[in-house]
Amino acid sequence: DCGVPFCHQGCPLGNVIPEFNDAVYQQNWKLAYDILTLTNNFPEFTGRICPAPCEASCVLGINKPAVAIEYIEKSIIERAFEEGYVQPRTPTQRTGKKVAVIGSGPSGLAAAAQLNYAGHWVTVFERADEIGGLLRYGIPDFKLDKRVIERRLEVMKQEGVNFQVNTNVGVNLSAEELVDSFDSILLCCGSTIPRDLSIPGRELKGVHFAMDFLTQQNRRVSGKKVQVEEIWATNKNVVVIGGGDTGSDCVGTSNRHGAASVTQIEILSKPPKDRNETMPWPSWPMILRTSTSHEEGCERQWSIVTKEFIGDGNGNLKALKISEIEWKKEAGKAPTFVEVAGSEREIPCELALLALGFLHPQHQGLIDSLKVERDERGNVKCNRYQTSQEKIFAAGDARRGQSLVVWAISEGREAARAVDEYLTGESLLEEKAKGMLALG
Repeated sequence: DCGVPFCHQGCPLGNVIPEFNDAVYQQNWKLAYDILTLTNNFPEFTGRICPAPCEASCVLGINKPAVAIEYIEKSIIERAFEEGYVQPRTPTQRTGKKVAVIGSGPSGLAAAAQLNYAGHWVTVFERADEIGGLLRYGIPDFKLDKRVIERRLEVMKQEGVNFQVNTNVGVNLSAEELVDSFDSILLCCGSTIPRDLSIPGRELKGVHFAMDFLTQQNRRVSGKKVQVEEIWATNKNVVVIGGGDTGSDCVGTSNRHGAASVTQIEILSKPPKDRNETMPWPSWPMILRTSTSHEEGCERQWSIVTKEFIGDGNGNLKALKISEIEWKKEAGKAPTFVEVAGSEREIPCELALLALGFLHPQHQGLIDSLKVERDERGNVKCNRYQTSQEKIFAAGDARRGQSLVVWAISEGREAARAVDEYLTGESLLEEKAKGMLALG
C-alpha cells in the first residue's frame, strides 16, 4: 500500500521488496523465498549485516519508522532452510567451459553460484585456510555466525562449485598456469590494502590495523591458532581510530576481551540524528548510527585528529596525542579543517586500532602477474567488468573500491553475466533491472 515503492532503487541488488513482503503477509513463505532469491543469492548474509539502504528509501519512512525489510529478509531465508525450500540449483547442462574465481568473499561466492548455474565448471581459489573472505575473517561472530557461511557452502558444493583453499594465485600458483588452464578468470580479491596513519610513533608496539585484530579474533573463536604475535585488548585502554563499521566491530571485540576502556575517535564532524535539508528522502542519509557494539560500552568523539603515538620509552604505546578540529567549507573547494587552539591533549592508550578504510586491492602477486590495468585509485580497471586482458574480469571491491557486502553480491552477479556472455555469446542469467539506481 505504499503507492510508488522506492525501496527498489535503494537496494543495490534490485530486490523486488514489496512483492516478497506481500507474500510473507499472505503466509506464503515459499513464494517469498522464490521472489527473494531471484535477485539475491545470499539473503542470510544481507539479512544480518546489510545497513539496509532499502529501508532508508521506504515510503513509510517519510514520517514513520520504515518497514523492517532486513528482518523480513532474514526471516524468509531462515524459514526456507527450516522448511527445506533451499535446494541445490544444479545446471540443466554443462557448457564445458572452466572459470576460475579468485577470492571467496561475497562477490566471489555470488559470481561462482551464478556461473555454475549457467553451466560452467567453476573453481574458487582462496589464499586463506577457509572459504568466506571478509565474511569469514573480517566480520565478528556476534554479527555473523560462521555456521551461516558453512550452511551456504554445503549447498554450493552440492551444486558443483569447487573450492580450493591455501592457494595464493601469483605466489604458490602461477598466473600463467591459471590463464592456460581456464577459459576465463574473475578477480574478486577484495580491497585489502588498509589506509595507514603515518604520524610520529607509528612503529610503537600496540599500534595495529583493525583487520589484523579482527582476523585474529575470528580465528580464536573458530578454534584455530593465531600464527603471529597476538593482539589482545584485555585490561588495556583501547582507542579505535575511525568511525565506520570496521571500527564498530573493533569496539565490540574489545569489549569482549575485557578492555579497561574503549574510545572511538572520528575525524569527521558528528552527524545529525535525523535527516535534514542536505539529505532529503529517499537518498541515503548520513545520520548518526549507533551499533550494538557502541551500546555495550564505548566513548565516542568526533572532530578529532590524531597527531602522535606516544611511547613509554621501551617501545610500547602508552598514549595518543590528539586535537579537536573545526571543518571549513568553501564553495567549489574540498572541505578543510583547522585545529582548535588549546585543544591538544593526551589520552591513555595501550592499544590503537586503525580502522581507516582500504585503499585498493593488493597489486603484488596476482594483479601484477596478470598484467591488468589499474585505475587512478589503484583498483582493477574494467569496461563492463572486463579488464584490459580479454579473458580476465573483475568484480566487487577489487573493481569498485571498498563497499558494502550487498554491493559485492550485486557486483558478483553482474560480472557473472558478463563472463557468461563472453564464453557463450549470450546469457540467460537474471539481469538487474535497468531502473535500479546505479552508483558504481
